[in-house]
Amino acid sequence: MGKDDPRVAHPIFTLCETAGYLDVPKSNIQRWARPPDAKHPLITCFPPHGLEATVPFIGFAEAFVLSSFRRAGVPLQRIRPAVEALEKEIGVDHALASKHLYTDGAEVLFDYAEKHGERELKDLVVVRAQQHQFTRVVEGYLKRIEFGGDGWADSVQLPTYSNAQVVVDPKVAFGLPLVVHGGARVEDLVDRFQAGDSVAEIAADFSVPPDEVEDVIRLATRTAA
Repeated sequence: MGKDDPRVAHPIFTLCETAGYLDVPKSNIQRWARPPDAKHPLITCFPPHGLEATVPFIGFAEAFVLSSFRRAGVPLQRIRPAVEALEKEIGVDHALASKHLYTDGAEVLFDYAEKHGERELKDLVVVRAQQHQFTRVVEGYLKRIEFGGDGWADSVQLPTYSNAQVVVDPKVAFGLPLVVHGGARVEDLVDRFQAGDSVAEIAADFSVPPDEVEDVIRLATRTAA
């Protein structure tokens, strides 16, 4: 990816917003973006600048994959060596946001886990018909990623909504989350609700199904709390 690629060229989210949209503790995102021991960050991030956004799309995609590892039961201290092994063996930048993770990553992690006796990492992978595949938890997350022709993540469908289909696509609306049905920005729906408009009014104005509007507002309210 070139430096002017919208996936890496500019930040979209703050660390707090990244945590909220991925339903991950902010402390986890903080450790991945700015490790206290001065090690290399696990997610791509711009230097801090006040309260401004620092996480570009590619860093968001990396955090998305890391969150799937955590949900599959891998402790934080096991994630870094796993990512380092992936980057070394796959041999590409942003390995967590690369399609190679989907095609080759399971075998890389399985072999690494066997060699180092890392049970939690080994549990990420199942072997079927002599092929290494991620478990359903990780596989379910990876299926939410659309990859571009160059092999890197192009868009992500967020997992935190029950009814609404919400995507983050750096080529559309500057990468801000959009509701697929109707194409409205999540922040626009939330702003209208906070201004006092009803769910029915918002749904009609933005052509978004009412149950999806409610879902978006429910998550925004929970995250704010």
